Amino acid sequence: MEKNLVNETENKPGAVKRIAKEFEAFVTRGNVVDLAIGIVIGAAFGKIVSSFVNDVVMPLISALFGKVDLSGMFVQIGSAKIMYGNFIQNIIDFLFIAVGVFVFIKLINRINNNAIDFATGKTVVKDKQLKVLQEIRDELVKK
Repeated sequence: MEKNLVNETENKPGAVKRIAKEFEAFVTRGNVVDLAIGIVIGAAFGKIVSSFVNDVVMPLISALFGKVDLSGMFVQIGSAKIMYGNFIQNIIDFLFIAVGVFVFIKLINRINNNAIDFATGKTVVKDKQLKVLQEIRDELVKK
């Protein structure tokens, strides 16, 4: 049986406060904040990659193969203008963004597997068995 939120809040005066506290706990959890930060960084990264493609890669391609302006390529069908050049440009942007994200994730994974002691500047290689034992210990401490 589903609970009706409206009836629940009408019947219990403290329900609105409880829901507000649950919402606050949800919003302030690390995962939600991390997701928001990831979205902002991702949007900025997308702009950087688009600029790289438009300002560096495409001029190099134009220098090698002659003037290439993909954004101006289109097909006119009646009164409709199909801008397939923009589509190709967006595919190129996507490919560069995907490669950039792949390299970034590989870097993050390498950093996580080989922790850096910032105090000494040395790389500390984590033993996988030690990591599993630490996780087991942490779970036992929680219980």
